[in-house]
Amino acid sequence: MSARRSDTRERIQQVALELFAERGYEKTSLREVAERLEITRPALYYHFKAKEEILSSVIEDLNASIGELVEWAAAQPHTREAREEILGRIAALLNDQWRPLIRFAQVNQAAMAELPAGAQMQERILTMVSVLSSPEDGAVEQFEARLAVIALILGSVPLMGGPELTEEERAATAMTVATRLISGLRGSGQ
Repeated sequence: MSARRSDTRERIQQVALELFAERGYEKTSLREVAERLEITRPALYYHFKAKEEILSSVIEDLNASIGELVEWAAAQPHTREAREEILGRIAALLNDQWRPLIRFAQVNQAAMAELPAGAQMQERILTMVSVLSSPEDGAVEQFEARLAVIALILGSVPLMGGPELTEEERAATAMTVATRLISGLRGSGQ
């Protein structure tokens, strides 16, 4: 696929997710996506025939990146440094390419539940949540490891009723909390 076509697809995905989060998935049409992008509907249809295709393609990209992250994380030693690096990589993905999809999923849970790719995303996220703990860890340590990843996820979306923080401050706060949660895990002193 050419770089230009790939860039256009990514731009369509990004704008569509923004509209889906703003207006709701069901209330957003492909016409509105094309208008926001300032392209014709045939140009949009060249890349995606339906909004379901747009959403599925975004989720497939997310699932692939989670799969790569989980595979890499599984090969890491159970040391504090490795766990902090895993958290850093999760945070980087959340603060870069995953944030729009996480926000979309938060606002459009019904649409996510109806798509097969949505079920795959949920399964992949659950797998990712477990990468920081090992079978040797007790129940409390495993729970803390899962909470660390959940803290990062929560740090990537605006909190309702929370303190007014910039996206960067919220992400940094989430990373601090996540790092504290994993500090007591076995292997942390290695």
